[in-house]
Amino acid sequence: MARVISVHEYELKRDVSPEDFEAAVRSARERGLFDLPGLVEVRFARALRTTRRQAYAAIWTYESREAWEALWGPPSNPSPRDAHPGVWQEWENGVLAKLLDRRPDTINFAVYEEV
Repeated sequence: MARVISVHEYELKRDVSPEDFEAAVRSARERGLFDLPGLVEVRFARALRTTRRQAYAAIWTYESREAWEALWGPPSNPSPRDAHPGVWQEWENGVLAKLLDRRPDTINFAVYEEV
């Protein structure tokens, strides 16, 4: 079964340091905010070369398309934000919204299915 990989791009607000972001990620991990059904792994990476100022990426790996769609809906009909899991809403609204230079639901992202 092919896994699904979702890549999210984050750019920090000017007054948020890399240390602030990385501490928030560690705290979110400890609080279980990444405990989503079907999520195999999440990794965070800091940009080494980019035109963006303080850029990070999150790489979310799901066990299958079915698992991914159970959380987010099919690509043709995504689930409404209020239907997303509570831990995800806490991640976006309680953590990311304070750190990013834009609303978390407006970041650049791409979702891939392994071939």
